[in-house]
Amino acid sequence: MKKQELIHLHGLLAQVQDHYEEQTGNTVDHDEYTALGVQPTSIHKSKTDHKDAVFALAHGITSEIESKKTERVSAAAD
Repeated sequence: MKKQELIHLHGLLAQVQDHYEEQTGNTVDHDEYTALGVQPTSIHKSKTDHKDAVFALAHGITSEIESKKTERVSAAAD
């Protein structure tokens, strides 16, 4: 994946995080992501930095979603 594509993916994941937090009221734990100090607008950072940020952000989002899973409701009608 090219650096420009990683930056784009990074920006999309940041929007997914914002949308998830707005819709659910839950806060995604992004300490690992924040510690990296790489934002989607940090175009001067290296490709590896953005790759690490994408993985950290994706991990934070998926961990939050998995921790909030509820029991599935049967689709069958009564």
